[in-house]
Amino acid sequence: MTNHFPVGRELFDDVMVPNYAPSAVIPVRGEGSRVWDQQDREYIDFAGGIAVNCLGHCHPALVSALKDQADKIWHLSNVMTNEPALRLAKKIVDNTFADKVYFANSGAESNEAALKLARRWALEVHGSDKTQIIAFNQGFHGRTFFTVTVGGQEAYSDGFGPKPGDIDHVDYNDLAALKAIMSDKTCAVMIEPLQGEGGLISPTQDFIQGVRDLCDEHKALLIFDEVQTGVGRTGDLYAYMGLNVVPDILTTAKALGGGFPIGAMITTTEIAKHLKLGSHGSTYGGNPLACAVAEAAFDTVNTPEVLNGVTEKAQRYIDGLNAINTKYNVFTEIRGKGLLIGAVLNENYQGKAKDFLVAAMAEGLMTLIAGANIIRFAPSLVIPNADIDEGLARFEKAVAKLAK
Repeated sequence: MTNHFPVGRELFDDVMVPNYAPSAVIPVRGEGSRVWDQQDREYIDFAGGIAVNCLGHCHPALVSALKDQADKIWHLSNVMTNEPALRLAKKIVDNTFADKVYFANSGAESNEAALKLARRWALEVHGSDKTQIIAFNQGFHGRTFFTVTVGGQEAYSDGFGPKPGDIDHVDYNDLAALKAIMSDKTCAVMIEPLQGEGGLISPTQDFIQGVRDLCDEHKALLIFDEVQTGVGRTGDLYAYMGLNVVPDILTTAKALGGGFPIGAMITTTEIAKHLKLGSHGSTYGGNPLACAVAEAAFDTVNTPEVLNGVTEKAQRYIDGLNAINTKYNVFTEIRGKGLLIGAVLNENYQGKAKDFLVAAMAEGLMTLIAGANIIRFAPSLVIPNADIDEGLARFEKAVAKLAK
């Protein structure tokens, strides 16, 4: 079927709900860490679809898995199970602390499942007054009403009427503040093992271990939101492995499907048993098409070559960004872990992260921001070094134009 009308950026304003304000650039094809727009202009991708395209665009393993499964079966109701879902679940269980897997379609849905499970577990094991959920200011856990309320950014949760109750927030890396509000009425603590949207903030080892210890002390569940940090992003398969702190429940999405929508909530047998028959569900969750692609992504990432490569490529970014900063003095620090990197703007450039993003795009480089003062990079985990170098050269041109 052919188009009989132009599909340009202005069509967005005509037909789409205005909660996004997308770039004028409309990419139409990609290969590896490069994409091309409608005018066939080339861009290097340092954004990775916000840490989703862990193997870049059109990776042969993912394309092959998709095409192969497309000829077999796409969807079944959860009245039946399917082979790709079972294979993927087995691989996740074999490679993590978890015994059991629940599949969803996104990070928000995986977090929703985790929070509902935690509340149900507390109710059945400890009784009706163990309901407090604690999370962290500037945290991000999704956009459903439960997850956005647990997320620590009121700008996202205000303005929709009464919120789900008994949810409290403290500052990240502030163990004393957490200790002060925890009690035996605490049901769960939900935390990102590296705050993503909140500014690429790493936990101190004392803090993250302290969170685990407080959960043990008060018989509360520790939920790790690894939607952004999971599947190789930090150089470990999951970030908890590099922190040597094991959660009770972990959520994973974004990179899990390498660009195909899928999410999962994973946990122990003892906790999982509280999601009894019919207590939660998802129409598309665990569908064979998504699981087949995710299995290929998981297998490809979960190798020493790729995971070790993340750490090496991260150092190449840090060295390159520091070199740019030596010339132009725009950043106070380069932070993050693995290929989740934040360049923090100094006092002369407060609130201007979006300007850097726009300037980079004009030079043929796709980047991200994390708030108004941080430029964020979340490229493919297998981005070629030549693309890192070329992308950083383009970024330097953008910085040069904005530097005072």
